Amino acid sequence: MPQPTVGRIVHYTSYGAPGGEYPSVCRAAIVTEVTQVEVNEKNLDGDGVFRETVGLCVLNPEGMYFSRGVVYVDGPSQGGTWHWPERYPPFGSGEGGGETS
Repeated sequence: MPQPTVGRIVHYTSYGAPGGEYPSVCRAAIVTEVTQVEVNEKNLDGDGVFRETVGLCVLNPEGMYFSRGVVYVDGPSQGGTWHWPERYPPFGSGEGGGETS
């Protein structure tokens, strides 16, 4: 998996409204910082475990939103997390302007 770095484009999943007025949606975001935080776990050697988090500038139709300490989730997205953008269709498949043979 690639490592997040400042300036990379990622996807942020919004929380959505508790009453359902606004659904949880995926938004484009720019990485503004990458940090390591110690989580309340120990590895097999008894040392502290660190987890990488990012700061994001989330781009919404209504404006920008800044969030720090956002964790990565691989798989079904949870509100308040980030993930790498999906790639549809695969480059070179002949669909969507990709290179054809």
